[in-house]
Amino acid sequence: MVEEIIKKAENFFEEGKKEIENITDEELLEKWRIKFLGRKSFLNQLCTDIPNLSKEEKIICGSKFNELKKNLIKLYEDHKNKVRKREIKYNLTFPGRRFFTGNLHPITKVIDEIVDIFHRLGFGVAEGPEIETDFYNFTALNTPEEHPARDIWDTFYIDKKNNILLRTHTSPVQVRIMEKYLPPLRIIAPGKCFRRDSFDSSHSPMFHQIEGLMVDKNIKFTHLKGILTYFIYEFFKKEVKLIFSPSYFPFTEPSAELSISCVICSGKGCSTCGNTGFLEILGCGIVHPNVFKNVGYESSEFTGFAFGMGVERLAMLKYGIDDIRHFFYNDIRFLNQF
Repeated sequence: MVEEIIKKAENFFEEGKKEIENITDEELLEKWRIKFLGRKSFLNQLCTDIPNLSKEEKIICGSKFNELKKNLIKLYEDHKNKVRKREIKYNLTFPGRRFFTGNLHPITKVIDEIVDIFHRLGFGVAEGPEIETDFYNFTALNTPEEHPARDIWDTFYIDKKNNILLRTHTSPVQVRIMEKYLPPLRIIAPGKCFRRDSFDSSHSPMFHQIEGLMVDKNIKFTHLKGILTYFIYEFFKKEVKLIFSPSYFPFTEPSAELSISCVICSGKGCSTCGNTGFLEILGCGIVHPNVFKNVGYESSEFTGFAFGMGVERLAMLKYGIDDIRHFFYNDIRFLNQF
């Protein structure tokens, strides 16, 4: 009798060994496990005959059954690994490995948004060299060598003897465009600028600026106010109060600074606006006749306005960023927010 029981157990093992070879997915493998290793498996049913055997026969059958069960478990574990590897390799529905793609830098996003707003107003984009001459950076913009306004600029000179420098603003682009083209003109000039500023929470020796220029017949300050008012409303997506305060720039006359009601506290007063309720965001004015003279325009025939704004400052206000240095550290935790 014991030989018959052992023979049935061995046949059962061989059946399981043969069936598992054709299994290619985990669902069928689980059915195999239930059939050959479950509580109601044929091997467990054979175990019910053991109590009817003698002591020696029980030892022989028990030892054989344990051996066969261990072998079945090993078959199952080995094949489970094979099936999983196969599914990872061939199953096209298996979740893919995540790729971390970059985002546009917040400065790039803000520049693109500003360009888009002015594009809707008919402004084209102009670019110029970051390494400039003294003439385009200062002289042509009504800032001759003896002009006291030059004390404002802490400039990076590459070759002081030949007056080669890193531009301190993107205004030289306006001069280069006016030299090449006659009015009417409507351009904005985004780009990098360089000044010898300390690198702290509100200053950087390298920063981004966008200058704007519009030249035509009978251009007045009211045109400038209308253009900038539209820009501010579109950029901040809310109505804010605007104040044009008299100021001084060598290349515009009259000149003004544009302040807006604080977008952080809605004009109530906070640490960002110095509890004044207003923030100065750009300079602007009517193009000085001497600038037109330097590019060959007749100031009696044409007038125009110009403005300039710092991109980092606008980005800090738009996104509530309290330190300009975040833009340059390339901390992925900061950049992922945009």
